[in-house]
Amino acid sequence: MRAPVPESRLPPMSILSLFILALGLSIDAFAAAVGRGASNGAPHFGAVLRGAFVFGFTEMLTPIVGWAIGWTFADWVEAVDHWIAFGLLAVVGLHMAWHAWRRDPEEEPPRRGLAGLIVTAIGTSIDAMAVGVSLALIDVDIRVAAPIIGGVTFTMTAIGLVAGRRIGEAVGHRAEIAAGFALALIGCGILWSHIG
Repeated sequence: MRAPVPESRLPPMSILSLFILALGLSIDAFAAAVGRGASNGAPHFGAVLRGAFVFGFTEMLTPIVGWAIGWTFADWVEAVDHWIAFGLLAVVGLHMAWHAWRRDPEEEPPRRGLAGLIVTAIGTSIDAMAVGVSLALIDVDIRVAAPIIGGVTFTMTAIGLVAGRRIGEAVGHRAEIAAGFALALIGCGILWSHIG
């Protein structure tokens, strides 16, 4: 049985690395928020707060679920945990970049209303669950990581909703492509720290 999670343990990821990871995970939420902002017009404060909360909370919850799964099975894969973490981050990152690259800029705008908001938030947070598995395998304290991921996503979503009409879909797509490659590079860094 695995020992309890220590009070504050973040090797081999620093706080800065966690913020970079959170930024990468939040970019797809940012891109979705840009789309909503561009199609719905300038939102009022309550709508921005609601949208940012839904995306931020969902993005905070899903890596906790993934972390619990990874933590449960970590003892079974201890010898190759860094390869699994690398593989998950690389696949998630490259898939994110490829999906953003191939997405049609003229595709139908995101669904409006609270139901559409929740569905979109869940869709953009699935990657965070896979990342949560990798965080468990490298012993990152999820009590630190999850609030950082949720907080950064909250902020990025609010920015996307407010600035959506001005910055347009193209910027969101480019940011999502860059974020995908950033996640893949973080995975490479984890692998290098174990075998380098």
